[in-house]
Amino acid sequence: MSTRVSRIITTAMPAHGHTGPVLAVSADLAARGHEVVFLGGARFAGAAERAGVRFVALPPEADFDDRDLDASFPGRAALTPGPERLAFDARHIFTDPIPHQYRALLALLEDFPAKAVLADAFVQGVLALPLSRPRAERPALIGLGVTPAMLPSVDTAPFGLALTPLPGEEGRERNRRLREEAERRVEPLQRYAEKVFDQLGVRLPEGPRGLAPVTVPDHYLQLTVPGFEYPRSDAPETFRLIGALPSAAGTAAGTAAGTAGGTVGGPGGDIVSGEQPLPDWWARLSEGRPVVVVTQGTLANDDLGALLAPAVTALADRDVLVVAATGRPDGPRELTGLLGGRLPENTVAAGYVPFEQLLPLTDVLVSNGGYGGVQNALRHGVPLVVAGASEDKPEVAARVRWAGVGIDLRTGRPEPGAVDRAVGEVLEDGRYRERARALREELERYRPFDAIAELVESL
Repeated sequence: MSTRVSRIITTAMPAHGHTGPVLAVSADLAARGHEVVFLGGARFAGAAERAGVRFVALPPEADFDDRDLDASFPGRAALTPGPERLAFDARHIFTDPIPHQYRALLALLEDFPAKAVLADAFVQGVLALPLSRPRAERPALIGLGVTPAMLPSVDTAPFGLALTPLPGEEGRERNRRLREEAERRVEPLQRYAEKVFDQLGVRLPEGPRGLAPVTVPDHYLQLTVPGFEYPRSDAPETFRLIGALPSAAGTAAGTAAGTAGGTVGGPGGDIVSGEQPLPDWWARLSEGRPVVVVTQGTLANDDLGALLAPAVTALADRDVLVVAATGRPDGPRELTGLLGGRLPENTVAAGYVPFEQLLPLTDVLVSNGGYGGVQNALRHGVPLVVAGASEDKPEVAARVRWAGVGIDLRTGRPEPGAVDRAVGEVLEDGRYRERARALREELERYRPFDAIAELVESL
């Protein structure tokens, strides 16, 4: 318990993968005796209550339902996935809400004068706070990196290209060339963002996109470890890697906020509470065959034909037990239909699974590359096969490849043969499990909840 109670505002984009980690941190801070208010999406009000924190809703102009982005943002569905849709998302999902996020924060500060604001790095409206007033006249701003680090560097290719670091001068020259090209491409978006901040009477600092969310806050905490993030020789002093959130913290954060819970959804957890009974097929995990778990998480699972069906088909003749975690109550039925009405003998399908109990028994995780879920697997020393194409998933997959903890299939819709070969290689080549276990040991040395609490209490 902290000897000095602080008032803290936490906030996240109204999306599952952003809200879960921030609510887990909020719950931990509240359990230490701090007064915490969470500013977030309306659908997460119940999760905030279970986390033991007060909830304040973002205004409708800054809120949306991430389970159906096409419905939340008219016109999005007509765009082909790729650069055009990414540009749409950058403008309308992440940039347009900035003024509404900032005004909501100012209104909340009037009612709840906080000592610190801890914000998901994608809530860029909070940047207007330090850009508009000196430190003595505002709370400290702490950015929280809940996706792979987007910080530009001379040592890395631009975020989004899913390119691993190339050492030496050759790598720096490659990065410089790609960065110049990327800056030309995103210049219209940069100008658009500058105009949005101009509405608030503040000016963004000069520099490439992705720099301000890290350099403007007083502190920036990235939820990973050096073994799973590219080194940057030019990173600012405020940029710190503090470890991935524990998957089972054993506190209110675990069951209420999902990322720490990891109980029933994707391997990174769902925002649900309550103990889940073990499924009827659990005894099959003791058959002596390697266990291969396949998941598309709890959100990017509207089309189980992307990864689950090809993976189950690929592994049907292998001497393994396949656990297909569909992340939806109707998922097993849909998956069975995609496979011609019958699952292979070596496969069980479930809507939700207790990942915290399943991962210690898992030999390989086949995943679409959710950041929290991949690191949760690594917490248990489980090597991976990753097939991700949306959001930040290609960057996560690239880090899996770079860290040597698995195979990146470099597509979101792999052919069955590619899945079969990759799973076979990971099972047979002990280097992947060795590296995964090394990452597990590294992750165990970090205490992210303590690091955040100590920072808040030292302000």
